[in-house]
Amino acid sequence: MSTPPAGVDDLTPQWLSAALDTRVDTVDATRIGTGQMGSCFRLHLDGPEIGGRVPATVLAKLPAEDPASRAMVAGTYRGEVRFYAEVAPTLDIRVPGCHHATEVDDEGRFALLLEDVAGGRVGDQLAGCTPAEAIAAAENLAGLHGPRWCDPTLAEIDGYAVSGPDDAALMGEFLPPAVDTFLHPETGIGALVSDEDAATLREASSLLPGFLLARPERFAVTHGDYRLDNLLFLPDGTSVALDWQTVNLGLPARDLAFLVTTGLPIEDRRACERDVVAAYHARLTSYGVAQGLEECWDDYRFAVLTGLLVEVFGCAFGARTDRGDRMFATMLARTCAAIRDLDTLALAQG
Repeated sequence: MSTPPAGVDDLTPQWLSAALDTRVDTVDATRIGTGQMGSCFRLHLDGPEIGGRVPATVLAKLPAEDPASRAMVAGTYRGEVRFYAEVAPTLDIRVPGCHHATEVDDEGRFALLLEDVAGGRVGDQLAGCTPAEAIAAAENLAGLHGPRWCDPTLAEIDGYAVSGPDDAALMGEFLPPAVDTFLHPETGIGALVSDEDAATLREASSLLPGFLLARPERFAVTHGDYRLDNLLFLPDGTSVALDWQTVNLGLPARDLAFLVTTGLPIEDRRACERDVVAAYHARLTSYGVAQGLEECWDDYRFAVLTGLLVEVFGCAFGARTDRGDRMFATMLARTCAAIRDLDTLALAQG
C-alpha cells in the first residue's frame, strides 16, 4: 500500500494518477457528510482515460483533521483499510468498490478511494425501514457472514479477534457508570426514556459482560454497527453496506439482530422479523453454512442485547446532538421492546 497524503490538498492530480494508475489532469474535491470520525470528499476527476475503468467521481475517505483525534482512533482506521484491502475481496457482501487504499501511518493518516455508488439512498435510523428493506439488508449481511463462517484463519488477520475475558472485565468496569450517564436526564437521554425501558436496560446490563463471551463456537467477520444510517438502498431493491471502522470477529447474529430490532418500527418488526431471519438464513445456507433455521432464530433472539451496548456507549461517550439523542432514544425503545417480546433476558440467563 502507498504512503498516505497529509490531507485533501495533497490529493493532487499527480498523486491520484499514481494511486489510480490512470492519468488524472484535474480534480475538484467537495466535502460530504459531517466528519465525526474522519473526513469524506467527493472527487470529480477529469482526464483522457477518466470515465472508463476509473469513473468520473470517486469518494475519498480521510482521517480526522485534528492530530489528537487521529491518534485516538487510528486503530479503527487500520481496521477499515484492512477490511477493504484484504478482507472484503474474500466475502460476498455488497460494499463500495475500493479503487485504492494507503497504509495508515504512525500519525493516523490514510486515504481510501472508494466507489461513489450511484442512485443510493442512505437509510434513516429515526424513520426506520420497510420490511422489504430489512430483508434486502439481511440478505446482503449473509454475504458478509457466510463465505468465511467459523474460518479459523480469520484470527490470523492483524487486529481480528473474538472478545475475551479481558474485554468482558473492561466492560463490567465501564458499563455501570455508562448506564447511569445514559439514563440521567441531564448528562444523558433519561428524559426521553420510558420507565419500562429504563428498567429493562438496568435488568439487562448485568448480563452484558457475559453476553460478550457467549456462543464462541459460532463466529464470522462482523460489521459491528450494521444499522440503517450505515446502509445505502438502491433502486433495484438491493443494499450496500458502508462504514467499516468497527469490523471484527463475533457471533454473526449480533449484526442481524441489531439491524432488525433497531431499524424496523416496533409493530413492523413484530409482524415480519421471522421472515427477515428466514431470508437471511436462506442466503446463509447457500454458502454451505450448516446452521438450522431454529438455531439461527435462537441466536437472533439472544443477540438482541447487542443494541444496548451500542446505544449506551455510543450516547454516553459520543458527541451529543439533538438528532443523536432522539436516535438513541428511538433505538433503545425498539431494542427494549424486542427484548421483552422475545424473552431475551430469560434466554441469556439460561
